[in-house]
Amino acid sequence: MEIISAVIYTFIAFVLMIIAVLFFVYYSRKKIIQKELEKKDLEIDYQKKLLQATILTQEKERERIAQDLHDDISSKLNIISLNSHLLASADLSPVEVKEITDNIVTTTAVVLESSRTIAHNLLPPILDKFGLHAAIEELCQQCSGGDIRIDYKNGYKQRIFETIPNEQHLHIFRILQELINNSLRHGKATRITINFDIDKNETHCHYSDNGKGFDTKEIKKLAGLGMKNIESRVAMLHGTLKVESEINKGIQVTIKF
Repeated sequence: MEIISAVIYTFIAFVLMIIAVLFFVYYSRKKIIQKELEKKDLEIDYQKKLLQATILTQEKERERIAQDLHDDISSKLNIISLNSHLLASADLSPVEVKEITDNIVTTTAVVLESSRTIAHNLLPPILDKFGLHAAIEELCQQCSGGDIRIDYKNGYKQRIFETIPNEQHLHIFRILQELINNSLRHGKATRITINFDIDKNETHCHYSDNGKGFDTKEIKKLAGLGMKNIESRVAMLHGTLKVESEINKGIQVTIKF
């Protein structure tokens, strides 16, 4: 009887242990699935925010173009139209005709220059004609001057961008444009360094400045600096973005793509 009782108790203990293991596996698996779902939700939320930032960037760009067209083009064309109608007047003196004609010529020249500027902002001609390396060089030259110095280093020159599709070159250019604008406008930097290199078949862009810096934990501050716009463009490059900064210690940005 004792042997039978021992066998029964052992069997019961074995069954209870199996049940306990099954419960443990079930709840562990449930937790893993829950964490995976939470991770997926975070990824979806992040993608949504990137998409919203992309749409917002596009809308701001459209607003800026519309404002430029209204202020710099439409108003000037109205002046040209008005002066053209004045030339049709029969009682104008030669001096008045010359004055109106000169005004039309001058205003037309301003309109042409404004249209070139708008077109340049949309797609810098040098980027299309001579490539991204030359466009970055020109950007750095345009933003340098006085106490401001921008050092651009790229030992591979244009070759470093040959593996990147041409339609993505504009994203890289706009990212640097945004970073430089932030450094000068918000960071009050006087020294900026941009360096491109290749490591393990990845293109790396290292950006730094000597500006005021900021606390990277301040999400609102990052949003104000247009980091969401930069993140959306980096995502379009299928790249990664790392931002490091401290108060009064400038900013260091690493982009891999």
